[in-house]
This record gives sequence, C-alpha cells and structure tokens, in this order.
Amino acid sequence: MLGATGTIGRATRAALLKSGYDVVCFARHSPQGDANKMDASQWRFGYVTDPDSLRRDGFRGEQFDVLLSCMASRTGNAQDAWAVDYQAHLNALECARAGGVTHMVLLSAICVQKPKLAFQHAKLAFEAKLMASGIDYSIVRPTAFFKSLSGQIERVQKGKPFLLFGDGNLTACKPISDGDLGNYLAETVDLPERRNAILSIGGPGPAITPRQQGDLLFQALQTEPRFRHVPIALMDSIISVLSTVGRVLPPLARKAELARIGRYYATESMLVWDPARGRYDADATPSTGKETLADHYRKTLAGERKSDLGDHAMF
Repeated sequence: MLGATGTIGRATRAALLKSGYDVVCFARHSPQGDANKMDASQWRFGYVTDPDSLRRDGFRGEQFDVLLSCMASRTGNAQDAWAVDYQAHLNALECARAGGVTHMVLLSAICVQKPKLAFQHAKLAFEAKLMASGIDYSIVRPTAFFKSLSGQIERVQKGKPFLLFGDGNLTACKPISDGDLGNYLAETVDLPERRNAILSIGGPGPAITPRQQGDLLFQALQTEPRFRHVPIALMDSIISVLSTVGRVLPPLARKAELARIGRYYATESMLVWDPARGRYDADATPSTGKETLADHYRKTLAGERKSDLGDHAMF
C-alpha cells in the first residue's frame, strides 16, 4: 500500500486490516514512523520517487497480490504532480508487475474529467499507463472530501462570514468521509465487478452547493447564517498578477498555480460530467457510505474530530 499515512490512507489501512488482509505499507522515512506502526500493518520505509528504493526497500523481491495507492502530490503544482502522481506511480507499477501483482486499486480524483491543471494531466497520464499495463485495474475517482470542505469552520466559529464564490450555487458535490471512502477502497480489492473500471463515487445523499454547505455549518453552530460573496473576477485578477510577477519570482508562480487550483474548485462541480449534454450530472454520480457532511460538522465542532486540512484546504 502506498499513501498509507494520509487521512484517507489511514482510513483505508484500517478497513483493510478489519477485513483480514495482510497489509504492507511503504512510506517515507519519518520521525513519526514508530507511531504509524501501532497496528497490524507491516511497515517499510524508503522513497517512492526512487525506483531502486521501491525495489530494494519496498517490494524486496517478494510476491504480492494487490497494489493499492492513496498517494498523491501534496501541493498539486506541476513539478510535484509529475514526480508523484505520474512518475512515482509508474515506478510502483513497474515494480508491482515484477512482483507478481495482478490488480491495482488507484485512488484518483473526479476532477480529471475536465483537465485544466498540471496535477489532473499527471493523474490522467498514469491512469492511461495503468489501463495499458495488462494487469487488472480499479480507478476510483471520488468527489469532494470532508477535509476540503472544512477550511471555513474556524473562521465561522470566530464570527466571520462564510465565503462564497459568485452566488454560492455555481457548483455542487457529494462529499464523502475518509471512513466511507476507505471502506469503498478496501472492498474494491476483492469485488470482480469493480475490476477494469473507472469508478466515480460520491458520499450519501443529494449533491449540495457551497451555499448549502454554509447553511449546514451555521445550523451545527446554531447561529444566524452570514455570507460574503467573492466575485470570480477577483480570483482571475489575482491569478493574472501572480502569473505575471511569477515569471521573475518563481515562488509567486507556484502561488499562481495554487490560485488556479482554487479557482477550478470554485467554478467546477465535483460530479460526473456528461459530455453529451455538456453538464455535470448529480443523478449519474453514485452515492456510497453513511456519514454526511452535517455529521462531520457536528463531530468537528464537538471536538470529536480534527480536520487535517494540509495543502488541499479550500480556504
């Protein structure tokens, strides 16, 4: 298993262990390594970007049945995306084939349906390699994660308004919890109907807009809703300035790419795209799991859960 230390990776690892699988996790050397080993998984450490390390420290010449990856680039910028979302996965696939793996379960993203960003093109490039590899594949493309919709909890708790792009109804998604997604990935290992398929999935219930997400948060806080609308044109201006100055100052070029990622999520729904009709289709987006975003907000506000926003926080 790759990507076993992230929030979705931890949930998937737990689901695999609960189902009785023998799980070998390959991760970077880390001071937190000892803490990560406090379960029945076997841990091996090295570098996924180094093919020799993968072979020597990860696969070790042993035979495996399935390769499952929850790994993704941390920032989504072009350099990280092509190094991790594409090349590191390609390294792992080549080692897996040599190690007798006959099935790979890959956590991808539903946003690759309309690729405009570097990380989306990198993910699609590897998906193509995987599908042409000759081994069975299950490519799971989930909709929005709870943690990516949790970035405004703290600001709203402080009495600030919930930020909306446009009127707050430009996009919609079917958010899914780490636990429900982890269970889905673990189940996919053994279900023949999920092999050699691209599996777009969402969480339970109907699709919800950012405005509805804000309403859910204010309901959980039991406070009067307050919203502030941010024009998309403002984001475009920021991206233009950062891109222009970034030609001279590389750090600002990276910020421009992050801004482009933010704009994408502010203007594109995380649902199945219907190319024939030229629109997103909530009804065609399968639902799975039990936990809703409202449940997540309540648990987070009650201190029962901490959202690890990382580099993919929306706000």
